[in-house]
Amino acid sequence: MTATMRASHVVRRPRGSGGLLVASALGSLVAVGLGVYGRFHEPTFVAINLAGFSSGVAAKAWLATAAFVLVLVQLVTAAAMYGRFPRILAPSWVGALHRWSGRAAVLLTVPVAVHCLYALGFQGGTTRTLLHSLFGCFFYGVFVTKMLLLQRSHGPQWGLPVLGGVVFTAMTALWLTSSVWFLTTSGLTF
Repeated sequence: MTATMRASHVVRRPRGSGGLLVASALGSLVAVGLGVYGRFHEPTFVAINLAGFSSGVAAKAWLATAAFVLVLVQLVTAAAMYGRFPRILAPSWVGALHRWSGRAAVLLTVPVAVHCLYALGFQGGTTRTLLHSLFGCFFYGVFVTKMLLLQRSHGPQWGLPVLGGVVFTAMTALWLTSSVWFLTTSGLTF
């Protein structure tokens, strides 16, 4: 085989899905692990409260709302990076904004998740709480999958955009089943 043929062969090598399968398996373990912990952990019903909020549930609602706003930034910056805005070239700082808004969004969800798992556990008493519990576990599982796939250079090209869309969808469902529900039933309570 000549050098030209070898180079040609390397360039045409298909992108494998092995990395996606491993990342998905690990993300699934995270989602199931959170669900099992939440289901079998005895809820303490002690709220993790943050200064300035009237209750743990109010803190959760507002932190999740801030995370949702940052996830909207993620959606817009990802669309810009993937050229989804015709005739608009993404500025060089869009990638950094995408990474940092994602990091901040996840950091905002951590106290919310801790409160949900520790104080409330996996709830299934109503359709809303069951969906919220399922989407919470799913969100972290898909997030882990996406972060692991970011580390792989040979994953399928469609992997990151699809997983990013799934993360966005899961966060939207979480926000609708928690923050929107709380703010519409309790008012704009802090």
